[in-house]
Amino acid sequence: MASLQNSNFETQISAELLIARITQIHSSISKLDSLRPSKQVNTFFSHLVKLCILPSSIDIRSLSPEVQEMRNSLIVLCGRAEGLLELEFATFLIKMPQPLNNLNLFPYYGNYVKLANLEYKILSENGVMQPKKVAFVGSGPMPLTSLVMAAQHLKSTHFDNFDIDETANDVARQIVASDGDLEKRMKFETCNVMEVREKLGEYDCIFLAALVGMCKEEKVKIIGHIRKYMKEGGILLVRSADGARAFLYPVVEEHDLVGFEVLSIFHPTNDVINSVVLVRKPITF
Repeated sequence: MASLQNSNFETQISAELLIARITQIHSSISKLDSLRPSKQVNTFFSHLVKLCILPSSIDIRSLSPEVQEMRNSLIVLCGRAEGLLELEFATFLIKMPQPLNNLNLFPYYGNYVKLANLEYKILSENGVMQPKKVAFVGSGPMPLTSLVMAAQHLKSTHFDNFDIDETANDVARQIVASDGDLEKRMKFETCNVMEVREKLGEYDCIFLAALVGMCKEEKVKIIGHIRKYMKEGGILLVRSADGARAFLYPVVEEHDLVGFEVLSIFHPTNDVINSVVLVRKPITF
């Protein structure tokens, strides 16, 4: 049986072959003693990312329960590995005199720049030009989106970065401390977003990172909480995943966004992993 089929002049990988290969990588990753960056860890995850961005017609909703379970496990493993990779790089950067000049040493920096450019374009097209105050939920030790946005696009915007991990925030603060302007405009708060209430009403735009809420139920609960407390007319940008990219990150669908007005849903076809979903909390009169 031919495993590759030609469609629209692009070589598509069949769903069966894709699942078989991803299952194999999941099995190898699951056996690792540690997910800290190493040659072996980096190789497995690089292969996984390359597989997941191949053109394919896979429908995540039609996967068998066993494959769904493997996918959920893989998302958790990817999240852990990503956190450890970011922490290692951030810790390495703060030892340099100018950490912000060396962000491009991070292996996925180019992807973050492309994603930030894409998100800025989508925000601009929907009338969000220079918001006064933005929140980024799930900023991590390498708050690349906030850094790229603040330095290149939203040059007068104030950013509040929320993360549940104090170690991540501590390292992120040290990266930003090397730039006086960014340090003034960028704050880091250690908290669970489910415990943030009235403060959510201060933001013109809230970004929700892909790995905040690892399973569907948790993600929907977080989105509902943000909606309840954010201001009317405020914008929420949610990162999601589509097709095979959903083996790397949780998926947010339109029916998960109850009570919001959907402004834009964008699924990338290049090496950007995350889909971008932009919604607005309606103004009630």
